[in-house]
Amino acid sequence: MKVEIIPVTPFQQNCSIIICSETNRAAVVDPSGEVERLVDRIDALGVTLEKILITHAHIDHAGGTKDLADKFDLPIEGPQQEDIFWIDRLSDQSRMFQFPEAKPFVPTRWLEHDDTVTVGNLTFDVKHCPVPYTYSHVVFINHENKLAWVGDVLFKGSMGRTDFPRGDHQTLIDSIHSSLMTLPDDYQFISGHGDISTIGHERQTNPYIR
Repeated sequence: MKVEIIPVTPFQQNCSIIICSETNRAAVVDPSGEVERLVDRIDALGVTLEKILITHAHIDHAGGTKDLADKFDLPIEGPQQEDIFWIDRLSDQSRMFQFPEAKPFVPTRWLEHDDTVTVGNLTFDVKHCPVPYTYSHVVFINHENKLAWVGDVLFKGSMGRTDFPRGDHQTLIDSIHSSLMTLPDDYQFISGHGDISTIGHERQTNPYIR
């Protein structure tokens, strides 16, 4: 597996291109914007893009989904179905955060806890990892390469925000412990923002979950 991380939009969201080295097939995780830049990079890599994976439908994670899907005629997998609330409001989110106009989309496949998704010959476990501001957040875990995509659940040295409406600190803590802290220490994770870290590092040093 090869992974390329491309921070996009003013929020510097870590959009990822996951590439199966055996098949040269690829997926984009959370294309929030700057779609033409993503297209240029995909073309330069010479990969066959086969799908889009979405952790949750906040504007800084899903704003470019419809445009990218239409460009390559791609299926969209994720998030969990309750996130239709945020998908339907992508245009409103665009205006609120002064993003380019984002279009709502209909996922080809809604994802649930313990589903799996594939990219080429790679397989990813899906964990429903609700956070206080989007109860339909999912994460993707590839056990072969010991790597997870965790969206806005966990960050290096921090965790997702709980100061939004409906925010609840314990809900987020429970999600982290049940879906991520059960992984071995040497698993790396890619957050929606910021640097890569490992489960072990956060277990030992993250003040929010120690």
